[in-house]
Amino acid sequence: MEHGEGSRQSGDNTPRESSPFINNTDHDRGNYYDGKNMALFEEEIESNPMVSSLLNKLANYTNLTQGVTEHEEYENEDGVTKISSQMGTFIGVYLPCMQNILGVILFLRLTWIVGTAGIMESFAIVVMCCTCTMLTAISMSAIATNGVVPAGGSYYMISRSLGPEFGGAVGLCFYLGTTFAGSMYILGTIEILLTYIVPNTAVFVAEKKEDETEAMLNNMRVYGTCCLALMALVVFVGVKYVNKLALVFLACVVLSIMAIYAGVIKTVIEPPNYPICLLGNRSLQNHNFEKCMKTEVIKNVTYTTELWKLFCDSPHLNATCDEYFTLNNLTEIQGIPGLLSGVIKDNMWGEYGPSGMLVEKKNQSSVPVQDNSRDIYKPYIFNDISTFFTLLVGIYFPSVTGIMAGSNRSGDLRDAQRSIPIGTILAIATTSFIFLSCVCITFNWVYFYYRFGNSVNKNLVIGTLAWPSPWVIVIGSFFSCCGAGLQSLTGAPRLLQAIARDGIVPFLQVGRCLVMVKPMGNLPGLESSLHHWMLLPPFSQCECLALFFLMCYLFVNLACAVQTLLRTPNWRPRFKFYHWTLSFLGMSLCLSLMFISSWYYALVAMSIAGCIYKYIEYRGAEKEWGDGIRGLSLNAARYALIRLEEVPTHTKNWRPQLLVLLKLDSDLGVKHPRLLSFTTQLKAGKGLTIVSSVLEGTYMTLGAEAKSAEQNVKSAMHLERTKGFCHVVVSSNLRDGFSHLIQSAGLGGMKHNAVLMAWPGGWKQAEDSYPWKNFIETVRETTSAHQALLVAKNIDKFPCNQDRLGEGTIDVWWIVHDGGLLMLLPFLLRQHKVWRKCKMRIFTVAQMNDNSIQMKKDLQMFLYHLRLNAVVEVVEMHDSDIAAFTYEKTLVMEQRSQMLKQMQLSRTEREREVIDTSVIPQAQLITKLGTKSHANLSDTATATPDHHVHMTWTKDKLIAERNRKRGEPNVGVKDLFNMKPNQSNVRRMHTAVKLNEVVVNKSQGAQLVLLNMPGPPKNKGGDENYMEFLEVLMDGLDRVLLVRGGGREVITIYS
Repeated sequence: MEHGEGSRQSGDNTPRESSPFINNTDHDRGNYYDGKNMALFEEEIESNPMVSSLLNKLANYTNLTQGVTEHEEYENEDGVTKISSQMGTFIGVYLPCMQNILGVILFLRLTWIVGTAGIMESFAIVVMCCTCTMLTAISMSAIATNGVVPAGGSYYMISRSLGPEFGGAVGLCFYLGTTFAGSMYILGTIEILLTYIVPNTAVFVAEKKEDETEAMLNNMRVYGTCCLALMALVVFVGVKYVNKLALVFLACVVLSIMAIYAGVIKTVIEPPNYPICLLGNRSLQNHNFEKCMKTEVIKNVTYTTELWKLFCDSPHLNATCDEYFTLNNLTEIQGIPGLLSGVIKDNMWGEYGPSGMLVEKKNQSSVPVQDNSRDIYKPYIFNDISTFFTLLVGIYFPSVTGIMAGSNRSGDLRDAQRSIPIGTILAIATTSFIFLSCVCITFNWVYFYYRFGNSVNKNLVIGTLAWPSPWVIVIGSFFSCCGAGLQSLTGAPRLLQAIARDGIVPFLQVGRCLVMVKPMGNLPGLESSLHHWMLLPPFSQCECLALFFLMCYLFVNLACAVQTLLRTPNWRPRFKFYHWTLSFLGMSLCLSLMFISSWYYALVAMSIAGCIYKYIEYRGAEKEWGDGIRGLSLNAARYALIRLEEVPTHTKNWRPQLLVLLKLDSDLGVKHPRLLSFTTQLKAGKGLTIVSSVLEGTYMTLGAEAKSAEQNVKSAMHLERTKGFCHVVVSSNLRDGFSHLIQSAGLGGMKHNAVLMAWPGGWKQAEDSYPWKNFIETVRETTSAHQALLVAKNIDKFPCNQDRLGEGTIDVWWIVHDGGLLMLLPFLLRQHKVWRKCKMRIFTVAQMNDNSIQMKKDLQMFLYHLRLNAVVEVVEMHDSDIAAFTYEKTLVMEQRSQMLKQMQLSRTEREREVIDTSVIPQAQLITKLGTKSHANLSDTATATPDHHVHMTWTKDKLIAERNRKRGEPNVGVKDLFNMKPNQSNVRRMHTAVKLNEVVVNKSQGAQLVLLNMPGPPKNKGGDENYMEFLEVLMDGLDRVLLVRGGGREVITIYS
């Protein structure tokens, strides 16, 4: 097999599992064995490497993905093939997680969240979100330390733990989350740029007060698109430059946080001067005036201020002013009163409100007015959106995402199993402390409530606290958002590359070459997606973004919990500080936060993941990664099988669990595919179906043919839409093989209770008697095993799954009671669309002493209680003399049987004479009757069962025995024409002929005829006559299903 394929065959035709250490090129395979001191294992070396070779491969193994390696080589300016440097815990995990967690939400929204929710509820939000990420990090650490994690990070962990369907669905959702996180960082960059750095460069300027929010959003979209194009160009040209600038951006974040803490300490000694102007108890936007006063006295002359002009119709003292402005006084308070001012107590509880609500200070006195219609045109501060607790949770959660930054770089880490747990948990602990401490920053409630710092002259709210200058926070947050946006643009394509490489999502195969050769190949589509994403309002972006990440974290916790509870032998993580209860707690917290943030967006995200899951399940590639879902299915199946075996199946739950016995042609193809079609129509995917066949020979010589036949049968099952299991066995003869299948097919409580096979149509023309003898032995074994038997005659004339039978009937000839199987089968068939329009008719036979009218009434009442709709007809069969035709047909049958026996004896004589007695002077045959096969039992004369039979032949004995046989008169041939038919056979033939006449008369035009199958004779000497009886019974009918019950009731009138 060529290098790069998933598996190869070993010397014993056993497929070997893919491994980065075992699957090697032919050039490497030559180095496995050298010398003669290991000659005992020489044949094993062809498929299994020496330990030294394995360890050498392990030492040189890299978990860098092919696409990443090629991309890094492509970026190398010197043209020398190099692998990127292996990073440690601090550089490779801790700092990237810190950079992704500490970003736009901390600098732009945290103060607004605290001002809205208050310190206590803000603590609750931060604790919930940080607890969620910490529990997820513990689960992720357990998975990441359970073996090598190649590039792909969280997607690799989920897909290998929960299967390709979950992995692909969650991986694509995580890709969308990582992608759209870039838009959040880009919009944060533009907000800082337009609001705090260069506010005069806006393209859209609102002419009306109510249009300011829309103008701001339009400016962010225009500048955001330009910024996105610039970032995409940087990423496309050189990823390595982004990685080099990452430390610079992170340094800006660290310096900004240090400046915040330095400013907090400075407030104890010298609080900064950031006054806030209040009119009554209403806060004012102070970027249009400098002095918080109505009038001022200059040289004993009273002048009006700029604030006066905002509330009055003229700058004169006799101007008409706003009523609220006239009745209330102006008050100036400090925005940062200091740690000792008691402001923490004032900000302990928040207040939510609708959009357009005035921001007022609770403890400040004011004189209310009646008319507030003109307040929107005054320089008050309003709620620009409706606020409530769940909204704040959705807005805040994206700030704690980024914990996967270390695991996504697993391919670049020196020791991923050590670095990922330590670096991720330390980063979460550090950032949690930073967030919790920032909640306690001593701001006045009115001061930091508004998001854009309108009450402090358009300054960044958290920047006013920084020391030595607010510009430290402004510049630091700007570069932090830029760096996080670039990291999102580089991380998302690599994640998509890992998904495309696995080949589990069909629609990703279209652009797979572009993605695989260069991970940034999907940047144009990425840029288009981000451009459309930025059209959404920022708060909606945060909520959707939070849900994508929460879904990923939920499945990481689920993967750890499943693996822990299953206790699979391969689950041996080096990280020991985990427990399945923590994983379930994290999973529950993730699910709760999803619906707390936005229940409708949660349903949308889950629907997207569900659609991707079903798409991969039906159209994706089948992968076997030893995932936990497969192990969970095995455990559930084992538990169910044990429960099924404890209690026998009740009649109400009985349904035919079929063992389908197929015949294969010379090319190992299915000889009668319509038998599978009929199985599909009868089962409709419900219950157990085992499709099996037998190859004659030994498994050592026919092992490959058996696997090929099994694949052919599976292909036929797929074409005929037969849902079930396939099993092809190799046996010394067909009879033994079918016997083993009837006895041992299935497992535990999931065993078949009915056997379906085709009628041996050419049994009369066969050269030997094996076909019909095997058939009769199968009938006897199913009877002994208390299993039902279904035999389909003319199976090739049965309808396929695409046929739709129109008007027609399914006729049931109920001769003897078989447990109700004859009436249950038509009901099951009519559930399928092929037979749905057919009507059901039930015929029964009345003898001379039976009351046919009463029988019909009783049968109709019985069907009524069974809830079956069928037409009932009672056929009267009176006693009549046996016709000459019946005698003649019976006589011909017996003469044919006698002739075949004579021919069989003659053939045996000829075969015995072929023996070369000169070559074998003495041959001894020792046979133990207790170990005879089915074929020997049916052809060998009876012998004493409790001892060995010793037959020693010599040349003289052989000649004497042959002369004795030749001397005997051939009695069978002489008396062949003087035979008289056996009376028992005549009666059976008479029944078959008369019943066939009635059935053909009533049901010749039926779509299907179901008949009671009579049992074979107890005396095996009449087996051939039994086959003739069945042929006569079914003569003249196209589609016949012989049914023989299993000896138990299968249908009941009780509920």
